[in-house]
Amino acid sequence: MKNIILYLITGTRGGETRGRIINLLKSTPLNAHRISSVLGMDYKTVKHHLKVLEKHGFLEIINKGNYGAMFFLSKELEMNFSFFKEIWNKLGKDLGKSY
Repeated sequence: MKNIILYLITGTRGGETRGRIINLLKSTPLNAHRISSVLGMDYKTVKHHLKVLEKHGFLEIINKGNYGAMFFLSKELEMNFSFFKEIWNKLGKDLGKSY
């Protein structure tokens, strides 16, 4: 899981966006529309990054396939969240101010 976190946050385009989504979902589950609103991002962009995060096992989803589907962090990502914080801090990001 650590290698995947490292790759998706630092090794690919969109890593910062995915990091912002992860950080936001750490505090509360949200649907894609609310995520896009809070982060000030295009809905389709958010949906793309949610699909990437889901594909790699970072998210769990309630009511998958519905407009109001709720996204939250997977148990595996929760267990490795300290590693995510370490990477995020090395990138110069403040977890309290990333959304």
